[in-house]
Amino acid sequence: MDSDTVILGGGLAGLAAAAALAGAGRPVRVLEADSRVGGLARTIVHDGFRFDLGGHRFYTDNARVAAFMHALLGDELLTVQRASQIRLRGRYIDYPLRPANALLGLGPIAAARILGDYLLAPALRRLRKAPPVSLEDWVVRHFGRTLFNLYFKEYSEKVWGLDCRNISADWVAERVQGLSLGKALRAALSGSRSAAPRTLAREFLYPRLGIGRIAERLREEIESSGRVSTQAQVIRIDHDAGRITRVAARHGTQSAIHPAEEVVASLPLPALARLLHPKPPPDVLAAAARLRYRDLVIVAVMLDRPRVTDQTWIYFPEQEIPFGRIHEPTNWSAAMAPAGKTLLVAEHFCFRGDALWSAADTPLAASTVAHLERLGLIRRDEVLDSVVMRIPRAYPMFEVGYQDWCDRLLHYLGRFENLTLAGRTGLFQYYNMDHAIASGLAAADKILERGAATRPRHEPVTARAGASA
Repeated sequence: MDSDTVILGGGLAGLAAAAALAGAGRPVRVLEADSRVGGLARTIVHDGFRFDLGGHRFYTDNARVAAFMHALLGDELLTVQRASQIRLRGRYIDYPLRPANALLGLGPIAAARILGDYLLAPALRRLRKAPPVSLEDWVVRHFGRTLFNLYFKEYSEKVWGLDCRNISADWVAERVQGLSLGKALRAALSGSRSAAPRTLAREFLYPRLGIGRIAERLREEIESSGRVSTQAQVIRIDHDAGRITRVAARHGTQSAIHPAEEVVASLPLPALARLLHPKPPPDVLAAAARLRYRDLVIVAVMLDRPRVTDQTWIYFPEQEIPFGRIHEPTNWSAAMAPAGKTLLVAEHFCFRGDALWSAADTPLAASTVAHLERLGLIRRDEVLDSVVMRIPRAYPMFEVGYQDWCDRLLHYLGRFENLTLAGRTGLFQYYNMDHAIASGLAAADKILERGAATRPRHEPVTARAGASA
């Protein structure tokens, strides 16, 4: 049996790597456990309605990834104007910030306190020499205590299910790259798109038929010469003398062995370590056990009306509202619902096995509809249908201390000269879609450059965040 480059996981990173390798003439096989490729970047179709597993905008400042996307989807890509809001104290505040709107929404006293805290922050940072450890440390030092208490604390703890003192500063520092209150205000006052950092980008690209079209088109490109197997559950990864030798997978009711010349893994990092045979040392398995992911439940509510909002996203920090964010897919593309209809997609952050994850679909959908009605967004008699989706391991959790555990796994996995990691779950990074695609392309580059040569043992598998952008 011929050896392939075996791609473990059919999310955007794995698919991008496979497409690049197949395009270069390398034999590839993608193994995806789900019935469809795309991972979190999938589009669900239900009775003419379409929705993604969360709102996924595509924006990149990586020229290679931009060219890759345009070549892949061409005229299918729409340019969408971003309009987002945060619901605070019963009022909707624009994000990115607009000073007049923020003042009206927060009130002059709260706005003055936020500005005063922000102006004091540089002096306080100079007094505190130790680097920030937690999300709370980072936000208070950069934005001040008032804004932290007003928005960041409640929303972050809702998303992650952790006290902000236990969430690593790495997460917020990476997600709020280059953003300060000053930059947000300058961008708002000037109206300049170039003045806004990535976090405040005012427009993005979106496929007309949903974000899942990226994965669907990548699969088509791969299958022109390679193989994509869905419902293929990896059950063992054999290795010998510093090389992955073969991958065992369960294809439905059948099992198969896939000899591997090269392996690209976008499986969750802890799961990858546990699949290795022989098993890693106990300290590596212990580190794998410490890394966790946050899970997600999506409730899509189909409505007999043409529109509910004019927003891209609306964020809900308040704990009494069960979902953390909603979006209306028809504001991204009119093709996401039948004519004259629309839908709202609510994201509930949770852990597998908790009350929210375990709730039956009917009461969970009814609770979501009731809260949307209470917020004044919809009427119950407009609801046509609903769909509940559960997404395990949606987001890597950046708990305080995660870096040490992650580095221990990466150091061990760096022993395997034909293993390359990619993607959000594979690298334990909070990647946007463009970062995931870039990491897949970078993995393909490494394999093509390596060719028949080997790299030194114990070389790190890949650089950390941002290396491929």
